[in-house]
Amino acid sequence: MRTKFDKQLATLNEEMIHMGSLMEQSIEMAISALVKQDIEKAKKTILFADEIERKEKELQNMCFQILLSQQPVAGDLRLISSAMKMITDMKRIGDHAGDIAEISIQLAGQEYIKKLEHLTKMAKETTVMVINSIDAFVRKDIVLAGEVIRSDDIVDELFINVKDELIHLIHEDPANGEQATDLLMIAKYFERIGDHAVNIAEKVIFAITGKQYEATDFATDLG
Repeated sequence: MRTKFDKQLATLNEEMIHMGSLMEQSIEMAISALVKQDIEKAKKTILFADEIERKEKELQNMCFQILLSQQPVAGDLRLISSAMKMITDMKRIGDHAGDIAEISIQLAGQEYIKKLEHLTKMAKETTVMVINSIDAFVRKDIVLAGEVIRSDDIVDELFINVKDELIHLIHEDPANGEQATDLLMIAKYFERIGDHAVNIAEKVIFAITGKQYEATDFATDLG
């Protein structure tokens, strides 16, 4: 029975990696559509969110099948239940990439009021966080999970930079207000993607240790 469970878990790990790859592509497509003002790519990103949602349902069903077909001990049960919660966060990341793409379509015909370097940095940082959070689960790596949690400070700082810049632009010219609001919303979606990656990392720590850690706890306790 244990051999069967290990095989099922290996398959789940592979599918989690696949879903992580889909999220990575989704974020990259969303920021590319924004920067290049590419409406077609933005539309593909929105459709990609649907594919991620289908993958979420597939993985949730896989977890249920493992639970129903096996008699997991406490550690195994904790691992699978954590995976199920992680999958929900992964789906939300795909949703936010789709949200960014929808705003990109609205902005496609406009000249940007500011350079997008901070938004592109947010996309890069959150992509790394997402990939590492999934890798931490597959490799059962608490240290890597901790790196994800700490990286959230970088994303938060970038969000503050974007917000401050946009507020300054609105003060300079109130006509910038509408686009500034859209760009701030995009930054907020990237911040939320980072938050979901942190959620995943925290669930990895719980799956491995059986202890509930918040981001602030991790820095002082396990760090």
